[in-house]
Amino acid sequence: MLFGVVGYFSSKLGAEPAPMLLGFILGPMMEEYLRRAMLLSKGDPTVFVSRPLSASLLAIAVAALAMVLMPTMRKRRDEAFQEEG
Repeated sequence: MLFGVVGYFSSKLGAEPAPMLLGFILGPMMEEYLRRAMLLSKGDPTVFVSRPLSASLLAIAVAALAMVLMPTMRKRRDEAFQEEG
């Protein structure tokens, strides 16, 4: 019943249910493996960029995130400059 209520309100707010569901399922696993990696590296965060494969996957993820956020940032910036002028 709780998930039904959450789904109803998220649909009213225009949120997509698929990313939320993936977050609920994959979030705890990602957190567990992040902790494991940090324990094995003794707290050194450079372990994620020390190997070429992990560094390239991290760079691809950052680029994909930037491509998704860029149109929104440009739109807000254009709106801000139009209001000033």
